[in-house]
Amino acid sequence: MSALEHLGVRPGDKVRFRRKADGRWHEGVAVRRERDGSLGVRDAKGASRAIPLELVEVQGEGPRGAPRWEPLLERAARIEQLRLL
Repeated sequence: MSALEHLGVRPGDKVRFRRKADGRWHEGVAVRRERDGSLGVRDAKGASRAIPLELVEVQGEGPRGAPRWEPLLERAARIEQLRLL
């Protein structure tokens, strides 16, 4: 399992991010996990960005199939499994 899959996303998944906590949302796609732990994102203009995980939301499906945005850290907490002893 890749470092990106540990967060519950795959390369190419749609994400939206903020550059600052109070900034506006920008859309992009997940590319990789950076060395500092942030998410590597390619924005709509093709620029690469390293965004802290708490400023990223991932597009998913709601209970009735409608698209919705979910904070990346919430998805990662749900995806993570406990190791067997």
